[in-house]
Amino acid sequence: MRLALAEAVTAGARGEIPVGAVVLGPLGEVLSAAGNDRESSADPTAHAEVLALRQAAMGRGQWRLGGCTLVVTLEPCTMCAGAAVQARVDRIVYGAVDEKGGAVGSLWDVVRDRRLNHRPEVVMGVLEGECSSVLKRFFATRRIR
Repeated sequence: MRLALAEAVTAGARGEIPVGAVVLGPLGEVLSAAGNDRESSADPTAHAEVLALRQAAMGRGQWRLGGCTLVVTLEPCTMCAGAAVQARVDRIVYGAVDEKGGAVGSLWDVVRDRRLNHRPEVVMGVLEGECSSVLKRFFATRRIR
């Protein structure tokens, strides 16, 4: 989560919403790390999670990321939760809860839908205070302007 937090801070410094994500391999090795990049790339799908999943899949040479863990500073949205399910990650670990758009237990629960053929384990609240602080500081500076 510390590496994901560093990615979030870097994204925030670029004017992106400060969310960071890391994909860990089956042995805990870092396969990829990314921060949000929607503004810079003008790509609505350039969420940290999607970028990290893409990089990990490219590095492995396959789209299936079985045995992997997606670590993210903010609860994934519906798109990112769906991407994690489609990538077949074994586990999603996140920090801050997103009550307005989270899809891993708060607003929706995409990853635990029994109708899906893959349901990753979920670990929530890891370094939640630190993950929330990065977001709160970012948005506080935007409100002042």
